[in-house]
Amino acid sequence: MADPARARKLARRIAQIVATAIEHEIKDSRLEFITVTDAKVTNDLHDATVYYTVRGARVDEEPDLQTAGMALEKAKGALRTRVGAGTGVRYTPTLTFVADTVPDAARHMEELLERARRLDAEVALAAAGATPAGDADPYREPRVREPEPETDDAADDAADDGDHDEDTGLDRDQGGGAVSRG
Repeated sequence: MADPARARKLARRIAQIVATAIEHEIKDSRLEFITVTDAKVTNDLHDATVYYTVRGARVDEEPDLQTAGMALEKAKGALRTRVGAGTGVRYTPTLTFVADTVPDAARHMEELLERARRLDAEVALAAAGATPAGDADPYREPRVREPEPETDDAADDAADDGDHDEDTGLDRDQGGGAVSRG
Protein backbone atom coordinates (compact mmCIF):
# COMPACT_ATOMS: atom_id res chain seq x y z
CA MET A 1 0.00 0.00 0.00
CA ALA A 2 1.47 3.31 -1.08
CA ASP A 3 1.34 6.63 0.65
CA PRO A 4 -1.84 8.58 -0.28
CA ALA A 5 0.30 11.64 -1.04
CA ARG A 6 2.33 9.56 -3.49
CA ALA A 7 -0.88 8.30 -5.11
CA ARG A 8 -2.14 11.89 -5.57
CA LYS A 9 1.19 12.97 -7.02
CA LEU A 10 1.21 10.03 -9.44
CA ALA A 11 -2.39 10.79 -10.43
CA ARG A 12 -1.48 14.38 -11.32
CA ARG A 13 1.50 13.15 -13.34
CA ILE A 14 -0.66 10.58 -15.18
CA ALA A 15 -3.25 13.25 -16.05
CA GLN A 16 -0.49 15.48 -17.40
CA ILE A 17 1.11 12.71 -19.47
CA VAL A 18 -2.23 11.54 -20.93
CA ALA A 19 -3.30 15.11 -21.80
CA THR A 20 0.02 15.84 -23.51
CA ALA A 21 -0.05 12.55 -25.40
CA ILE A 22 -3.62 13.13 -26.62
CA GLU A 23 -2.79 16.65 -27.75
CA HIS A 24 0.61 16.13 -29.38
CA GLU A 25 1.49 12.48 -29.93
CA ILE A 26 -1.57 10.41 -30.81
CA LYS A 27 -2.87 11.20 -34.26
CA ASP A 28 -6.60 10.53 -34.06
CA SER A 29 -9.03 13.24 -35.09
CA ARG A 30 -11.66 11.86 -32.69
CA LEU A 31 -9.42 12.87 -29.76
CA GLU A 32 -9.21 16.49 -30.92
CA PHE A 33 -11.92 17.87 -28.60
CA ILE A 34 -11.08 15.87 -25.46
CA THR A 35 -9.85 17.58 -22.30
CA VAL A 36 -8.41 15.58 -19.42
CA THR A 37 -9.90 17.03 -16.22
CA ASP A 38 -8.65 14.73 -13.45
CA ALA A 39 -7.08 11.40 -12.63
CA LYS A 40 -7.34 9.14 -9.60
CA VAL A 41 -5.00 6.29 -8.68
CA THR A 42 -5.79 3.49 -6.25
CA ASN A 43 -3.61 3.28 -3.15
CA ASP A 44 -1.81 0.21 -4.50
CA LEU A 45 -0.90 2.24 -7.64
CA HIS A 46 -2.18 -0.51 -9.95
CA ASP A 47 -5.26 1.19 -11.40
CA ALA A 48 -5.74 4.73 -12.66
CA THR A 49 -9.02 6.36 -13.64
CA VAL A 50 -8.71 9.30 -16.03
CA TYR A 51 -11.65 11.71 -16.20
CA TYR A 52 -12.27 13.65 -19.39
CA THR A 53 -14.73 16.05 -21.00
CA VAL A 54 -15.58 16.46 -24.65
CA ARG A 55 -16.63 19.66 -26.35
CA GLY A 56 -18.31 20.03 -29.70
CA ALA A 57 -16.53 21.29 -32.81
CA ARG A 58 -18.59 24.50 -32.50
CA VAL A 59 -20.24 26.16 -29.55
CA ASP A 60 -23.75 25.24 -30.65
CA GLU A 61 -22.82 21.62 -31.44
CA GLU A 62 -23.31 18.78 -28.95
CA PRO A 63 -20.19 16.76 -28.07
CA ASP A 64 -19.93 13.19 -29.31
CA LEU A 65 -19.15 11.30 -26.10
CA GLN A 66 -19.51 7.83 -27.61
CA THR A 67 -17.01 8.43 -30.42
CA ALA A 68 -14.55 10.04 -28.00
CA GLY A 69 -14.88 7.08 -25.62
CA MET A 70 -14.19 4.62 -28.45
CA ALA A 71 -11.14 6.63 -29.54
CA LEU A 72 -9.74 6.61 -25.99
CA GLU A 73 -10.29 2.85 -25.70
CA LYS A 74 -8.43 2.37 -28.99
CA ALA A 75 -5.53 4.57 -27.81
CA LYS A 76 -5.42 3.03 -24.31
CA GLY A 77 -2.38 0.82 -25.01
CA ALA A 78 -0.30 3.65 -26.48
CA LEU A 79 -1.30 5.94 -23.61
CA ARG A 80 -0.38 3.32 -21.02
CA THR A 81 3.03 2.89 -22.66
CA ARG A 82 3.64 6.64 -22.43
CA VAL A 83 2.46 6.69 -18.80
CA GLY A 84 4.88 3.87 -17.96
CA ALA A 85 7.77 5.67 -19.63
CA GLY A 86 6.89 9.00 -18.04
CA THR A 87 6.29 7.92 -14.45
CA GLY A 88 9.08 5.46 -13.81
CA VAL A 89 7.07 3.24 -11.46
CA ARG A 90 7.68 -0.48 -11.26
CA TYR A 91 4.14 -1.40 -12.31
CA THR A 92 2.41 0.77 -14.91
CA PRO A 93 -1.19 1.32 -13.82
CA THR A 94 -4.05 0.14 -16.00
CA LEU A 95 -5.98 3.06 -17.44
CA THR A 96 -9.74 3.47 -17.27
CA PHE A 97 -11.39 6.42 -18.98
CA VAL A 98 -14.56 7.94 -17.52
CA ALA A 99 -16.53 10.87 -18.91
CA ASP A 100 -16.48 13.63 -16.28
CA THR A 101 -19.96 14.68 -15.12
CA VAL A 102 -18.84 17.60 -12.95
CA PRO A 103 -19.22 20.26 -15.69
CA ASP A 104 -22.74 19.02 -16.49
CA ALA A 105 -23.66 18.99 -12.81
CA ALA A 106 -22.24 22.49 -12.40
CA ARG A 107 -24.23 23.71 -15.41
CA HIS A 108 -27.39 22.16 -13.96
CA MET A 109 -26.72 23.83 -10.58
CA GLU A 110 -26.23 27.20 -12.31
CA GLU A 111 -29.57 26.75 -14.09
CA LEU A 112 -31.29 25.94 -10.78
CA LEU A 113 -29.70 28.97 -9.09
CA GLU A 114 -30.78 31.23 -11.95
CA ARG A 115 -34.34 29.88 -11.67
CA ALA A 116 -34.31 30.52 -7.90
CA ARG A 117 -33.05 34.10 -8.46
CA ARG A 118 -35.80 34.71 -11.00
CA LEU A 119 -38.49 33.39 -8.62
CA ASP A 120 -37.07 35.47 -5.76
CA ALA A 121 -37.22 38.57 -7.95
CA GLU A 122 -40.87 37.83 -8.79
CA VAL A 123 -41.73 37.42 -5.10
CA ALA A 124 -39.88 40.63 -4.21
CA LEU A 125 -41.74 42.49 -6.95
CA ALA A 126 -45.08 41.19 -5.70
CA ALA A 127 -44.18 42.05 -2.09
CA ALA A 128 -43.05 45.57 -2.93
CA GLY A 129 -46.57 47.00 -3.10
CA ALA A 130 -48.20 44.62 -0.65
CA THR A 131 -49.60 45.58 2.71
CA PRO A 132 -50.12 43.25 5.66
CA ALA A 133 -53.57 41.65 5.90
CA GLY A 134 -54.00 42.66 9.53
CA ASP A 135 -51.89 44.67 11.89
CA ALA A 136 -48.30 45.25 10.92
CA ASP A 137 -47.20 43.02 13.79
CA PRO A 138 -50.14 41.07 15.23
CA TYR A 139 -48.09 39.66 18.10
CA ARG A 140 -46.91 42.96 19.46
CA GLU A 141 -49.06 44.48 22.13
CA PRO A 142 -48.71 48.17 22.88
CA ARG A 143 -47.55 49.05 26.35
CA VAL A 144 -50.18 50.67 28.49
CA ARG A 145 -48.92 52.51 31.51
CA GLU A 146 -51.19 52.46 34.41
CA PRO A 147 -51.75 55.90 35.92
CA GLU A 148 -50.35 56.39 39.37
CA PRO A 149 -53.02 56.93 41.99
CA GLU A 150 -53.16 60.53 43.09
CA THR A 151 -52.50 61.05 46.75
CA ASP A 152 -53.18 63.89 49.07
CA ASP A 153 -50.04 65.94 49.74
CA ALA A 154 -51.18 66.74 53.26
CA ALA A 155 -51.42 63.02 54.06
CA ASP A 156 -47.94 62.50 52.65
CA ASP A 157 -46.53 65.31 54.75
CA ALA A 158 -48.10 63.87 57.87
CA ALA A 159 -46.78 60.44 57.08
CA ASP A 160 -43.31 61.81 56.33
CA ASP A 161 -41.17 61.00 59.29
CA GLY A 162 -38.14 62.87 58.01
CA ASP A 163 -36.35 59.92 56.42
CA HIS A 164 -36.61 61.44 52.94
CA ASP A 165 -34.33 64.15 51.64
CA GLU A 166 -36.32 66.33 49.22
CA ASP A 167 -33.17 67.88 47.67
CA THR A 168 -31.58 64.62 46.49
CA GLY A 169 -34.68 62.45 46.19
CA LEU A 170 -33.06 59.74 48.34
CA ASP A 171 -34.26 58.08 51.52
CA ARG A 172 -32.02 58.06 54.53
CA ASP A 173 -31.64 54.75 56.28
CA GLN A 174 -31.33 54.50 60.02
CA GLY A 175 -27.51 54.51 59.81
CA GLY A 176 -27.47 57.93 58.19
CA GLY A 177 -26.69 56.79 54.59
CA ALA A 178 -28.83 57.56 51.56
CA VAL A 179 -30.93 54.82 49.89
CA SER A 180 -32.50 55.20 46.48
CA ARG A 181 -36.27 54.90 46.31
CA GLY A 182 -37.61 53.33 43.18
